[in-house]
Amino acid sequence: MARSLSTDQSKQIFGLPVVLIWGYIAIAFFMTGDGIEQAFLSKYIVDLGFSTQQASFIFTVYGLTVAIASWLSGVLAEMAGPRRTMVLGFVLWIIFHIGFLTLGLEQKNYSMMITMYGIRGIAYPMFIYGFVVWIAYAAPKQRLASAMGWFWCMYSVGMGVFGTYLPSFSIPKIGFMGTLWLAIAFIAIGGLMAMFLIKDNFNSYKEERKDESSKLREMLRGITLVYENPQIAIASVVRIINQISLYGFVVILPIIFTEQIGFTMSEWLRIWGAVYATTIFTNLMWGILGDRIGWVRQVRWFGCIGMAVATVLFYYLPVSMGPNMGVGLFVAIFFGIAIAAFVPMSAIFPTLEPKHKGAAVSMHNLSAGLSNFVGPALATAIMPLAGVKGVIWTFAAIYIIGFILTYFMKINQPLGIEKTKIKDKIQVEK
Repeated sequence: MARSLSTDQSKQIFGLPVVLIWGYIAIAFFMTGDGIEQAFLSKYIVDLGFSTQQASFIFTVYGLTVAIASWLSGVLAEMAGPRRTMVLGFVLWIIFHIGFLTLGLEQKNYSMMITMYGIRGIAYPMFIYGFVVWIAYAAPKQRLASAMGWFWCMYSVGMGVFGTYLPSFSIPKIGFMGTLWLAIAFIAIGGLMAMFLIKDNFNSYKEERKDESSKLREMLRGITLVYENPQIAIASVVRIINQISLYGFVVILPIIFTEQIGFTMSEWLRIWGAVYATTIFTNLMWGILGDRIGWVRQVRWFGCIGMAVATVLFYYLPVSMGPNMGVGLFVAIFFGIAIAAFVPMSAIFPTLEPKHKGAAVSMHNLSAGLSNFVGPALATAIMPLAGVKGVIWTFAAIYIIGFILTYFMKINQPLGIEKTKIKDKIQVEK
């Protein structure tokens, strides 16, 4: 039985569900705090006296815990509700971030750095992917990619724009550690917004959710879904491929750009920030275009092929041209355009399993989290054997594999409003 939307629930602005607007803003604040260290932490750890491989391993462990938490967050949000899941995520983040700073970095204790940063990786997927479940229920099906595009837009505003550009100004003033302490303020603001300002009642979607007796089965389905539905399995691999270079690059490129090419840390931060600044617009653009030109077609040509080219350019152009900001910004913008073309993946998973949205979104989240793990893990494994070039060409080849896999993806994409009206008119005439 289809649920009837209230006036407030049905309102949208270019695909953004108005009832969730404070949640989108909370994502921007939270990801500012979470992303504030991403473009300089590996360099700072190396400056403390550790090797590049040691720094990379910290990110690899972090990626593994992110992957596990990313899978659990969708089912947890389905069971306990997105709001509780998001609040738990922000509290855990603050606790273990403080542990990472005081017991790890300040003491130069490698074991504690791995432990605290790794456990902190549980927190951010609970916050952001808990909200993805909320969107999956609140957004109209024919505008789901657009609603997810808004989510990734806010993600980029936080992670990339403020999270990356802010350190380029704060590090010269308060240093690396001061900037890392500053992150807590943004996390707290985002968490409090999620706690008190989102007015949508998730229980209103009860007809589409599982009853209490089936919640355990839903959790188990989150594990078995990849075997039961081959389309989910293929989509999962493509989603893992989506961001492998993004998370692999934050381990190796800060060092390459500052020590080999000759950029300053502030210049590098602004180049990396341009990736996310670009995705603010391209996440929305690709979300809207995907609803019109086809989700899979967009992922195939503009996502997979686009990222294969962008990955190679991001290394070779700056290395060949030297510390040229124009070149650095060009490759960053190109990279941002290409990586955002994967936006429809967030809509593909719940569409493939409409009766098990929570479990499907959990598989999407697990796949997204595995990008956090696979990218740094590949960089850690390949760097000693084939160097930076080996990492770059491995990433590019994997995107070509993703391109091939998209030909096996069969998605029954919902028609947009305009197409639905045309279809209905044709059926009436017949």
